[in-house]
Amino acid sequence: MKTNKYKILVLSDLNKNTDSILKNTVSLSKMIDAEIDFFHVKKPIDIVERESQLSAMRVINKEQLGTKKKIQEFLDPFSKSYDVNINFTFAFGNIKHEIKEHIKTVKPDIIVLGKRKAKTMRFIGDNITDFVLKTHKGAIMIASSENVLEPKKEFNLGLFNGKVESFKMTFVENLIAQTQKPLKSFNIIESNALNEQNNTPLTEKTVDYVFDKNDNAIKNLSNYLVKNKVNLLCVNRGKSKKKSKALKSEINDIIDEVNVSLLITDSEQKQTH
Repeated sequence: MKTNKYKILVLSDLNKNTDSILKNTVSLSKMIDAEIDFFHVKKPIDIVERESQLSAMRVINKEQLGTKKKIQEFLDPFSKSYDVNINFTFAFGNIKHEIKEHIKTVKPDIIVLGKRKAKTMRFIGDNITDFVLKTHKGAIMIASSENVLEPKKEFNLGLFNGKVESFKMTFVENLIAQTQKPLKSFNIIESNALNEQNNTPLTEKTVDYVFDKNDNAIKNLSNYLVKNKVNLLCVNRGKSKKKSKALKSEINDIIDEVNVSLLITDSEQKQTH
């Protein structure tokens, strides 16, 4: 059994979706008993343009105070309303470098990102979603601003791309135990394999949905998730190198098109520390 609390790291650009990201994060932390660390990075060029060194230092000092205040204004209502402590840090520098170094320092079990709006738009302007997926081998939550997870409210978990046995991490098992029954499983497979698919439910309390792999598969999946009031979809990253390219593409499509929060599993499937 895990003796220490899980660690959740929230990466935020302090945009208008920060509230929904925090609701999703607080809900997750309550369900798995995790501590939360909030991290924000800003490029120096966004703060200082053409200033003398002395002027630049004054501007940076002022920006530090303003950033700290803004983060506290976001976090304090959540800390008070849901009785949760949220630690926060911010940095000015190269976004990817600062995130990578902070991940090394915090060693989170789960990283939370805001959902990107479209393929052409990337988290805080630097394709950070793909960067974190590549850098962090642990679990990653892509928090949606729609169908938000809210503390102490009904929770419906869905599983994608694997059976219950594929999600052998303690905190995922905790989530499965707390979800509204029945548990729902979603799979996309080739049409020639549909007839070979075993239609027996994963467990007596599981409903299995199978979609034909075609251009509308992800759209159909998204519609069924909303219809079934699923507000967290657990996606199995898998470990097979043979299927990794196709799986990565499928996960990217789900991130772009599915309007519920996603929990992308640890690619190394570590159960405990």
